[in-house]
Amino acid sequence: MRTLCSSTLIGEFFIIGFAGLVAMKDPDLSSGVVWTVCGIAMLLSVLLCGMVTRPGGVQLGWALQGALVVSGFFVPLMFFLGACFAALWWASVHFGRKVDEAKARWAEQGSSAA
Repeated sequence: MRTLCSSTLIGEFFIIGFAGLVAMKDPDLSSGVVWTVCGIAMLLSVLLCGMVTRPGGVQLGWALQGALVVSGFFVPLMFFLGACFAALWWASVHFGRKVDEAKARWAEQGSSAA
């Protein structure tokens, strides 16, 4: 699960940065606020790569997905991109767990045959 989720989170890191560049074009938003919010979100996406298998890691990932969708109120394209990344996050968690279970079964079968 860690590999799939981390790949999604690193993709989000770049999307958040690009969304920050787009948000800079909005005259109603100050650059300090934009980069503070984007910087925190980018940092969170990188830190979550190491925390995804720990308790609460997946839930924090879901919170980040929600924040990406909500950021569509400032950068409208983020409604779409946030939904896409939320779907990728779901797939990463769902299929990552299946892969982890399959690896555990395979390791158990290998140790019992020896």
